[in-house]
Amino acid sequence: MPHSPSSGSSSGPTRILLADDHALVRRGVRLILDGEPDLQVVAEAGDGAEAIDMARAEHPDLAILDIAMPRLTGLQAARELSRVQPELRILMLTMYDNEQYFFEALKAGASGYVLKSVADRDLVEACRAAMRDEPFLYPGAVTALIRNYLDRVRQGGDVPARTITEREEEILKLVAEGHSSKDIAGLLVISVKTVERHRANLLQKLGLRDRLELARYAIRAGLIEP
Repeated sequence: MPHSPSSGSSSGPTRILLADDHALVRRGVRLILDGEPDLQVVAEAGDGAEAIDMARAEHPDLAILDIAMPRLTGLQAARELSRVQPELRILMLTMYDNEQYFFEALKAGASGYVLKSVADRDLVEACRAAMRDEPFLYPGAVTALIRNYLDRVRQGGDVPARTITEREEEILKLVAEGHSSKDIAGLLVISVKTVERHRANLLQKLGLRDRLELARYAIRAGLIEP
């Protein structure tokens, strides 16, 4: 059956930015994508901050972002890219079959959520769906998400609320990864004093005492890997 490629431009294949901190994963995903005539990886990044820089330099049609990456997570990068390049389509690539990450991905501007374990089956269709402005979920996700959500509401549980700001989340992640206040100030282009103020606010808001407790919280929140 003939296929008419879906692409961000009529002159060629969909240009893709691929961001994952594992080179082996990037290589495997690139093989899947570059094997399709309507898809082409034009840039790779190893963390969320680099993904933002590469998107600015290459102006891809589609960004595929791993959720768990150093410096900035895929979710943090997605939020920023949605702000500065609203026309860019975004897919999240993840090993986590996780309700909270899925909702965060949608809020961050992603149009699809693909599990790495079945990327060879789902990723190409997810890319094409994103370029048609259609959402993509891995099979069974919607049913599971709605069921889990309704169970939680029925049991009187709270739906997760955002307790910290996006800037505080960025600083929390970097502190938890062991960056100094000076490093963080340089990465985020803010003053050391501002970093320290955010850090103090974080400890107070979250009821934590030190960097070790911040790191544990960041792991639980999915900002860094254990």
